[in-house]
Amino acid sequence: MIKVEIAPLQEHELEEAHRICNAAFGKFIGVPDPFGDRLLIASRWRAAADGLPSTEVLTARAEGRLIGSNVVTRWGSFGFFGPLTVLPEFWDQGVAKRLLDGTIEVFDRWGVRHSGLFTFPQSAKHIGLYQKYGYWPGYLTAILRKAPDFSASGALYPNTLFSKLDEAARERALLAAAELTDGISDGLDLSDEIRHVFAQGLGDTVLVWGGGALDGFAVCHHGSGSEAGLSACYVKFGAARGGPGAGTRFDLLLEACEAFAASRGVVMEAGTSLAREDAYSRMRARGYQTVTQGVAMQRPHAAGFNRAGAYVIDDWRQAATALKANARRAIPRSAPSPGPRSAAARSGTLLRIARSGRAPATARFVY
Repeated sequence: MIKVEIAPLQEHELEEAHRICNAAFGKFIGVPDPFGDRLLIASRWRAAADGLPSTEVLTARAEGRLIGSNVVTRWGSFGFFGPLTVLPEFWDQGVAKRLLDGTIEVFDRWGVRHSGLFTFPQSAKHIGLYQKYGYWPGYLTAILRKAPDFSASGALYPNTLFSKLDEAARERALLAAAELTDGISDGLDLSDEIRHVFAQGLGDTVLVWGGGALDGFAVCHHGSGSEAGLSACYVKFGAARGGPGAGTRFDLLLEACEAFAASRGVVMEAGTSLAREDAYSRMRARGYQTVTQGVAMQRPHAAGFNRAGAYVIDDWRQAATALKANARRAIPRSAPSPGPRSAAARSGTLLRIARSGRAPATARFVY
């Protein structure tokens, strides 16, 4: 076994961490450049660097060389990790175990009551490794896509988007979102996730109000530097308020997300656990198509919010790896051109790191 040091990711290592992530997943699934312009590590690192206490990015180094990384995220009482990646030439040498040891230490320090991950359902190797750390496989998670009706006007009112609210209204929206998710799972809180997307300009949070109460919200990534890239609106997390009428509220949330995607001229991308039978069925009824799927593993072995009656959208991130090959099939001829920025995306990846406020500093690197 090689000697591996676990330590926080440094800014100058971001480009190499992304390259390793791309190489590892590309080799495993047999798709060159599986992430394209999706940046799963850089924006999460910036969140940690800017002081958000809900994200840490760990690295594995051998003799000073970066050979792997893992992103650890907390949503209140719930934590998850990924993508966990190791440079292929260092596979099967205990590097992933060292990263997992560090990850569990982070979860224990945070005091999360429940944690999870998303992995390949066909890989006995992956599932067996995570089971050693107390994670247990549950239902499949479907990753779905839909091209919204780009010809429809789409009603996006000022209070539909978090970015359009003034500071006082944003704070009220954060409290309302935390109350909504706490009703789904005790202590579940997306406040830092919403702040993170807003501060870095990585998309927006769609809000659906009803009778003065928040009926649903969805944290949507889109744009250079985001986890969606330029070609999709990726719902990192979304939820409708439970109780009677929850299904209808979920439909209205999907409608609002589709209007947001249409306003950006991109397709919708969202995941949900098949344990949420009605939520999944409603997405399929609206025309969403499954493009890939994975398995959610949780510690301890419990349903959490992957259960019937929970109207939640999420996929704990690693799902994006297989989507690039399927992206074109999900976009109809009627979809508008993504515009001149797509040329930049084709020639390389924009590594965008927000320095302060919403003003980004960018650097380009080409694979």
